[in-house]
Amino acid sequence: MAGLSLTGQAQSETLPELLACVSAGDTRAFAALHMLTRGRLRRTALAVGTPPHDIDDILQETYLKIWRNACRFDGGRASAMTWMSAIARNTAIDHLRVRRLPTHELDEALLVPTSADQPAIDDFDYARAEPIARSVLARLPEDRRRLVTLAYLEGESRASLSRRFGVPVGTIKTWLHRTLLTVRKDCLAASAAA
Repeated sequence: MAGLSLTGQAQSETLPELLACVSAGDTRAFAALHMLTRGRLRRTALAVGTPPHDIDDILQETYLKIWRNACRFDGGRASAMTWMSAIARNTAIDHLRVRRLPTHELDEALLVPTSADQPAIDDFDYARAEPIARSVLARLPEDRRRLVTLAYLEGESRASLSRRFGVPVGTIKTWLHRTLLTVRKDCLAASAAA
C-alpha cells in the first residue's frame, strides 16, 4: 500500500476495504491496517487507564481479535475505526478488571470517544522519548518520583495515595498536577536540546 498517511476521508474508505481483505486471510492487508490504526488504538487503550507497561499486550490482543473477527465488521452499523476502537477499549477494560487495578470508573471508560480528527498514524518516537523521560523522572525529588510511579505506573488511586502520604486527596491531585507540569516542561526542554 503506497502512502499510508491517509486523510480522514481516504482512511474511512480504505479501512473497510482492508478489513474485507483481512477477513479473507490477507496478511499484507492486515499489516497495512495495523500501520494505519496502531496510534489511534494505542491512545484509546491508554485513555481507559491501561498502564503504559501493559499497552503492547493489550494491542496484541486487540489486533488478534480484529484478525479473528474482521468478517463480522458491518460498515452499516459503525465506521471501521469506531469498530476497532471499541475492540481496543473493551480489551483494555477487560484487562484492567482481571488485574483488579484501581482505575477510572469503568462505565466512564466505555464512553471514551473516538474522535475522527485525531491522526491515524502514531508518529511519536517512543524510543527517543523514553530515555528523556527516564532522565527527567530521575531528577525529581524522591517523594514526587514515588508519587508519580504509584499513580501512573502502578495505578494506585488518589484516595489510596492520600492515605499513604497522609494528606488530603486534593493535595495529592495538586502534587501530581504540578509534578506532571514540571516533567512535561523538562521533557520538552530536553527534547529540544537533543
